[in-house]
Amino acid sequence: MVIRYSEAFIEQALFKVYSRGKRSVKSVAEELNVNCHTVTYWMRKKAVATVGLPANKERRPKDWTPEQQLIALHQTHGLSGEALQTWCRENGLFVHHLSSWKVAFCAGAKAVDGSQEIRVLKDEVKQFKREIARKDHALAEAAALLILQKKFRALWEDEVK
Repeated sequence: MVIRYSEAFIEQALFKVYSRGKRSVKSVAEELNVNCHTVTYWMRKKAVATVGLPANKERRPKDWTPEQQLIALHQTHGLSGEALQTWCRENGLFVHHLSSWKVAFCAGAKAVDGSQEIRVLKDEVKQFKREIARKDHALAEAAALLILQKKFRALWEDEVK
C-alpha cells in the first residue's frame, strides 16, 4: 500500500528533521511514523530542488561582477550617511568597497581581482626561467665542445709536425 503525504506534511517533517539538533534522522522519522528512507528521500529531493535557486548566502565584495558593481554604484549615488550605511548593510558591503569601485571605474580600470592575471604571469615567468636554464645548459655544452674541438685541433697539429 502506497501512502501519499501532503506537501504541507512533508515541509513540516523536513523542518523537524533540519531542526533536530543532536537527534538522528531515524529517530525523527520514527516520531513521525514515516520510514527513515522516505525522509532521506525527501531531504535529497529538497536539496536537488533548491540547487537551481539562488543561494541566500552573502557575496563577498570580490564576487561582484563589474556590471553588478556599476549597478550598486548607481543605486548608492545620491545616498549619504545613514541611508548609505543601511544600503551597504543590506547588501553585505562596506562604504570603502563602493569608493574603491568608484575610483576603479573612474580610472577606467577593471574592478576585478587580478589573481588570475597574476597566476598567468607567474606561470609565464616560470616557463621563461625554465627556457633560460635550458638555453644556458645548451650554451655551456656548446662552449665546452668548442674548447674541446680547439684542443683537439691543437693536439692534431702538434702530432702532424
